[in-house]
Amino acid sequence: MSTRSPVLAAGCVLWRPAVSGHGIEIALVHRPKYDDWSHPKGKRKRGETAEACALREVREETGQRCELGARLPTVHYTVDGRPKEVTYWAARALGGTFAPSKEVDALLWLPPAAAGARLTMPRDRELLGLAVAISRH
Repeated sequence: MSTRSPVLAAGCVLWRPAVSGHGIEIALVHRPKYDDWSHPKGKRKRGETAEACALREVREETGQRCELGARLPTVHYTVDGRPKEVTYWAARALGGTFAPSKEVDALLWLPPAAAGARLTMPRDRELLGLAVAISRH
């Protein structure tokens, strides 16, 4: 059991009504440093709430403003031997413009099934499934 304090982070399973008018689309970001596809997320700044971090990270990584919806499970894993704790929400995109950066070089909006197939980590697929179920209610 590690005695090191966890890295605290927050993020969102970001969704919007599908452009087609049927169903929803999920935003996925590509991080070139890890060459992975994930939900937008990032480390909390000192004194920052999880909610504020999630909103900031979505804005920084996708260009989107968003409205937090249902809280999703907190995900726990280890990065370079240090525990990490990421708090997630389902969040509806309210608009914005994506600009590629060194941290995130691509943004995709995909139907849930395609998003699930594209996500790199199984834990992100679990969050996707929960967010999709919640968004249908």
